[in-house]
Amino acid sequence: MRKHWIDNLRWVTVLLVLFYHVIYFYNNKGVFGGIGGFGAYPDSPQYQDVVMYILYPWFMPLLFILAGISARYALNKYTPKAWFKDRTRKLLVPGTIGLFVYHWMVGYFNTVVASRQGVFDGLPAVGKYVIMALSGTGPLWFIQVLWLLCLILLLVRALDRKDRFWNWCGKANIVWIILLGVLFWAGEQTLIREPRPQTADGLWNLYKPLFYLVPFLLGYFVFSHDAVQEKVKRAWIPLMASALVAGGVLVGTTFGQDNTTPEYLGSPLNCIYGWMMCLALMGWFQARFDRTGAFAGYMTRSGFGLYIVHYLPVAALGYMMKTYTQLPPMAMYLILTVAVFTLSPLLYELIRRIPFVRWCVFGEKM
Repeated sequence: MRKHWIDNLRWVTVLLVLFYHVIYFYNNKGVFGGIGGFGAYPDSPQYQDVVMYILYPWFMPLLFILAGISARYALNKYTPKAWFKDRTRKLLVPGTIGLFVYHWMVGYFNTVVASRQGVFDGLPAVGKYVIMALSGTGPLWFIQVLWLLCLILLLVRALDRKDRFWNWCGKANIVWIILLGVLFWAGEQTLIREPRPQTADGLWNLYKPLFYLVPFLLGYFVFSHDAVQEKVKRAWIPLMASALVAGGVLVGTTFGQDNTTPEYLGSPLNCIYGWMMCLALMGWFQARFDRTGAFAGYMTRSGFGLYIVHYLPVAALGYMMKTYTQLPPMAMYLILTVAVFTLSPLLYELIRRIPFVRWCVFGEKM
């Protein structure tokens, strides 16, 4: 029987990602990417940026946990070869070929925002196109990392062919489940604290493969058990209360800092908040949202596609408004929010109707 709470939590988190990128695009906290904030000074207060502090510690780890759970369920139904072939089409194709079909447009705005002007001077058209395509990765880092983790999972499963470790993980009680947050913290310690310029250190900190391996494997080995899910479900209220307290203290004591630095992410308080929120949301959605309907069914089918296409409206419209208009900041936020939640579904519905492009951008069968 399909677990609708997993589907619902996934697409709700994707919608939060869309809103996060609206706020992120105009942030002035030093977070990499975006076009910068408003105000007379670089550090002028932008209280709307609090959205980043609330969401960033947990929403991507949560998506990896859900991906790990789903991987376990899928591998119970399909052979590893068939499953990985499907994952390659669904993840690697959009994360590579899709760059040259759709995301080169995102890359144009990324390069222009980063360098302002002159980045394409003297380059032939082919060179410009390649640069734009490679610069258009944006949110696609998620599916690129997820494909790599799927490959690693197949190697890990080979060491546990009889599911002994998986069965042992299913015995975890709520105390041990909470204490797994230590692994969450340990994963954050794999980031490079002082990234060296002109090296791949910054890329490592951006993709965080070892950190995201932790929630992915925890999803597969721990949270794919019905018994573990039930324990989290029963404890969702105290888990949520604890998460809200930790989040409130975190935001109250760190607002204004760059919340994506290794030091910030690796802090105990950030890890406590991120982990407790992951647990609380899984429990809450099991308890209250384990059902479906017409809208939820549509979002379950289209959530992945919305994630894939959404950053082009953010980058294009966000850049044009900030550069070429004198609109008040709140008007820009409002327009960009409406645009990303309306244009993204339209783009998704358009692209999915073009067979070859659909395969390139969404990894859907031709």
